[in-house]
Amino acid sequence: MKRTSPGILLLSAVIGLAVGFLLDNALTAAGRPTFTPVITLPILLVLLGLLTLALAIPIRRATRGRAGAPVNPFRALRVAMLAKASSIVGAAVGGLAVGLLVFLLTRPVSPSVGSVGAIILTGVACAILITAALISEHLCTIRKDDDDEHPGAGGDAGLSDRSH
Repeated sequence: MKRTSPGILLLSAVIGLAVGFLLDNALTAAGRPTFTPVITLPILLVLLGLLTLALAIPIRRATRGRAGAPVNPFRALRVAMLAKASSIVGAAVGGLAVGLLVFLLTRPVSPSVGSVGAIILTGVACAILITAALISEHLCTIRKDDDDEHPGAGGDAGLSDRSH
């Protein structure tokens, strides 16, 4: 599995920004109120970040030999994929929050403090989620075995490798 690249996070954030700005623009054009995320969204995003860290720390301990039990590579992969998905979702929702904020701040009418506060909290929570997810992804990295580098280097080290 490849680690999450900054490019995919940037792309997710840009798409989220465009969606947030266009969503509020469309809602305003239709005469409806602008979209404001509920206050529980930032709480859930931070909890998701903490959950990914809580799941990744035992894997890190096991890879460093401190846990006593061997590393389950399937569990490590599942947690790493959760962390990767969390970072992408955090970037997309963070971009959405920035798009909503840009729309609100470019309007001639001053937005309410409650809606701006909820959007800023969502953006901060997304930054926390991305950071926690990227750290969790790093913690789930399992060191390569020597066997991974040299196929056939086990008991038949002197034999030639004709299978390729």
